[in-house]
Amino acid sequence: MQKYTVKIDGMMCGMCEAHISDTIRKAVPDAKKVSASRKSGEATFLTDTSVDTENLFEKIKETGYTPLSVESEEYKKKGLFGR
Repeated sequence: MQKYTVKIDGMMCGMCEAHISDTIRKAVPDAKKVSASRKSGEATFLTDTSVDTENLFEKIKETGYTPLSVESEEYKKKGLFGR
């Protein structure tokens, strides 16, 4: 499982966060735990499949936001109480 973090410019409100989350879900159908934060200027999600970042960036641009970068790291599920 990989965790992706996408830096995005242009999110100003809760609806912006919802638009980004919906866009990610459409661009990456098996994305899990999708969230976007206007405060941090980023969106995160988990997936088991590889992500076409060019396609993801294009979809984000189509909604009127500016994707800046994307990072991925291995996601390790934490057990009870963070162990």
